[in-house]
Amino acid sequence: MTMTTLQVSEGEEARLKDAFENWVKDPEFPCVGAKSALARGTLRTVVCWSVESGWDDLRMHRELMAWAKEYKKDPGLFRSLAFLFAQAPAMNEERFEKAMWARIQSLADKDAWLAQPLDSRVSGDPQDPHFSLSFGGEAFFVVGLHPGASRPARRFERPVMVFNLHDQFEQLREEGRYEKIRETILGRDAELAGSVNPMLARHGEASEARQYSGRQVGDDWKCPFHDPRAAKATSGE
Repeated sequence: MTMTTLQVSEGEEARLKDAFENWVKDPEFPCVGAKSALARGTLRTVVCWSVESGWDDLRMHRELMAWAKEYKKDPGLFRSLAFLFAQAPAMNEERFEKAMWARIQSLADKDAWLAQPLDSRVSGDPQDPHFSLSFGGEAFFVVGLHPGASRPARRFERPVMVFNLHDQFEQLREEGRYEKIRETILGRDAELAGSVNPMLARHGEASEARQYSGRQVGDDWKCPFHDPRAAKATSGE
């Protein structure tokens, strides 16, 4: 394919960004953290080509590196970096999950190749209850959205990967605000969906990798991800 065939028009890029921001603003949307980020101007949206393509992986990684660097300079609350994918093939939850983890693996491989350290406050092992992703030395977790999601709060017109900084939630814990915000989000999500999300758990209770795609998975689920730096960190290299 040529670069021309993979470009998103300016009009479509603007439309997608507006659609996503309006979706977050919707009174029924449960995540008050995302709403706060949007209101503060700290919800950054980047339009990419396809979640099933590595075309934008270098660009996505550069954005994550810049986001981590900016946060280290000004560690304020409620920042989110959302990658919107313009292509929207008919995807069930398994197909989206496979594509999402392929992008995550590619991004982690690039971070390792650039000798970026794992955030020492979390684990790089996706089976560990203290697992988080790490880019530019900062821990992140991902919220996946797509049209075929079973949970209404994860159902947007295009695939989306939202990266949130793990340290923000540690800040909220230190301030004594985490549990109240968490309960608010869970309650709003349950009201929207008619049931509590069975995949949600606190960091340290179960690996957050199980939550990323939004698909309900069983105890036998194995995360299709390996951070090339995790084994070295465990061995002390």
